[in-house]
Amino acid sequence: MSLNDYTIHPDKGPAWPTDENGARVAPAFLEHVAGKLETEMAVSLLRAFGIPTVCEYPNNGDFAKVIMGYAPAGTDIYVPETLLDDAKNIISSDMSGEVE
Repeated sequence: MSLNDYTIHPDKGPAWPTDENGARVAPAFLEHVAGKLETEMAVSLLRAFGIPTVCEYPNNGDFAKVIMGYAPAGTDIYVPETLLDDAKNIISSDMSGEVE
């Protein structure tokens, strides 16, 4: 997957980072999410922490998303490879809000 295959709109979330040469940082696979709600929650959470995302819908999911309104095969979420560790920590953290 090449980031140049996607149009990233700055008004749709944080700007995609660039390297020292001004080229966009390569996307890195974060996780596969099964449902539409889970995808929206993960993407919103990452964007709230300033991490841009790109979603890919495997197995003709783009077409199914147009026809059915969601991708039944789930969504692959990608983040900049320079922010992959931060994204993993955010997604895996317990956000229950309970005080210990």
